[in-house]
Amino acid sequence: EDAARAIDGLARHARAGGQVAASCSAVFLLNAAGLLQGRRATTSWWYAALLKRMAPDCTVDVDRMVCADGAVVTAGAAFAQTDLMLHLLRERCGSALTDLVSRLLLIDGRQAQAPFIVPELLANGNDLVARLAARVEAALPAPPSVSELAREFCMSERTLARHVMKATGKSTQALLQGVRLRRARALLESSRMTVDQVAGAVGYQDATALRRLMKKVAGANPSRYRN
Repeated sequence: EDAARAIDGLARHARAGGQVAASCSAVFLLNAAGLLQGRRATTSWWYAALLKRMAPDCTVDVDRMVCADGAVVTAGAAFAQTDLMLHLLRERCGSALTDLVSRLLLIDGRQAQAPFIVPELLANGNDLVARLAARVEAALPAPPSVSELAREFCMSERTLARHVMKATGKSTQALLQGVRLRRARALLESSRMTVDQVAGAVGYQDATALRRLMKKVAGANPSRYRN
């Protein structure tokens, strides 16, 4: 009953021209209120595939920490609520106050959920994706190509892509990149290896390639993950 009241209230507030914001599983209330159609939104990364199925007219951008589309603002996993609040504060009160609050609360700027995504969990228990991720990680620093994986798992590349997309909302290549980035992040956080050595350990020719990919996918340089 409380969810039904929240959905009704959200719908009425939006019809009156109000802004709505939600993070994590609360994003599904926005969908139930009909507020995600034709919009871009995010949620907890492990809910991404479910939201795609329930909201086919919504572009689910699971890599983003906060996603603003008009009067609808959504955010990722539960602790992304802090990022959501900072976004709303910046909109209303400007950057100076927002930066001060961020420093006082010890909140680092985080633009993406991508560095935290675990492909096996993203797939919600999908056995094929779990085996794919394990196969790729075990093969590092020489991960198999998509075509090689398709042959190993006795299916066409198109069929493999369809299974991966259904389970994770991502392409097969993105899944492979996710496994490599997760391993790179673990090495950066827990070892004394140089960035060049980490890049080599996950199959990149040099640190430049790793930096470029981390910046594109995670919005951060490798040095950010150094303790």
